[in-house]
Amino acid sequence: MELHPLTAISPIDGRYWKKVQNLSEYFSEYALIRFRLQVEIEYFIALCIYPLPALKNIDPIVFIDLRKIYQDFSEQDALEIKNIEATTNHDIKAVEYFIKGKFDDLGLSDYKEFVHFALTSQDINNTAIPLSLKFGLERVYYPILQDIAVQLDILAKTWDEVPMLARTHGQPASPTKLGKEIRVFLDRLENQYALLPQIPYSAKFGGATGNFNAHKVAYPKVDWIGFANDFIESLGLQRSQITTQIEHYDNLAALLDNLRRLNIIFIDLSRDIWQYISLNYFKQKIKANEVGSSAMPHKVNPIDFENAEGNFGVANALFGHLAEKLPISRLQRDLTDSTVLRNLGVPIAHSLLACHSLLKGLEKLELNQEVINQDLQENWAVVAEAIQTILRRENYPKPYEALKSLTRTSEKITSELIQNFIQTLDIKDTVKEELLAITPFNYTGY
Repeated sequence: MELHPLTAISPIDGRYWKKVQNLSEYFSEYALIRFRLQVEIEYFIALCIYPLPALKNIDPIVFIDLRKIYQDFSEQDALEIKNIEATTNHDIKAVEYFIKGKFDDLGLSDYKEFVHFALTSQDINNTAIPLSLKFGLERVYYPILQDIAVQLDILAKTWDEVPMLARTHGQPASPTKLGKEIRVFLDRLENQYALLPQIPYSAKFGGATGNFNAHKVAYPKVDWIGFANDFIESLGLQRSQITTQIEHYDNLAALLDNLRRLNIIFIDLSRDIWQYISLNYFKQKIKANEVGSSAMPHKVNPIDFENAEGNFGVANALFGHLAEKLPISRLQRDLTDSTVLRNLGVPIAHSLLACHSLLKGLEKLELNQEVINQDLQENWAVVAEAIQTILRRENYPKPYEALKSLTRTSEKITSELIQNFIQTLDIKDTVKEELLAITPFNYTGY
């Protein structure tokens, strides 16, 4: 059976491919090979610029053609490397042999042995992967987070003055403003988003066991630590200074945990909006030919928020596993990180898919002011807090108990009942006027 969106095992590569395909440039096998090539080529160029004695006569003009090896990298090139790998049974060695073939084409055959000079595979992998992650997040994923923030800001400003019944423990509580409740999620999003740039994209680059053994034995007078630091920084990454054969992944785990927290915020938002829709506080814009239910023609299901919640959950399960597993390695190296890291793009893809659904759902919301107002009108008991607090200010005896007795009766609490209660209080007329002015529509705080 040929691989096709209908035959793909993962819905990311099948049903949802069109919504996440931009991530393929950063998290596919093709992308990983391309980023490995970039690291290998830039490392060779850095050795030339240093220069190592054997490379000092290379004309810098050749760097243009060297960089074209990864800049013009094609799917056909990737297939050629995979064919080499079929013989070598080693993916990094296949990349090395591919580059050496290009060196022959460029008249650089005498310098081929400085490709992958003194390196181990993880010097390439643990540099290529954070590089791909950095670009993938910054170019594809972070922009949609910003789009969601913009949409939340629009909704918050639009609904800033809309009073709404709050619910704590599912019960009617002190009223709030709808705009403020939206702004709660915007504030949480912005706070967690602001933490992301503080987490470095860390790369391991230090030879077979992290000590530059081969580098130092070949060129003992070179400051290889300084060289490696400069090289990794030139790629926009930060070199982990003391490592085994592999990156310890602590900063990567922190980044994944940060992404997971963002998803948790979005799950919370999705569930709250879902609940508001079920209360009929929101209607949803619909297209003429769309179907909400296969059985009930009247239904417009909140599927965007349900899809978002589900995919954020799948993403977080994978983020959690990656963050817990990757920092653990037996002694100086085991291969469990290698196979796990190949899934790095999967939770990001589910998160991206979920963000698209969440944003689509937010853009479809329409306020049902009538229902919101009706809910406030039906719940005059919520002003009891305001009345008893002012009575406390006036040193009225046992105000909490008085309001408790009033509001916990079986009788429906109406505006008339509240107003009649206020009239019976032994307080100054000015205070009565103050109390009578309080309604569920204006008792909303800041």
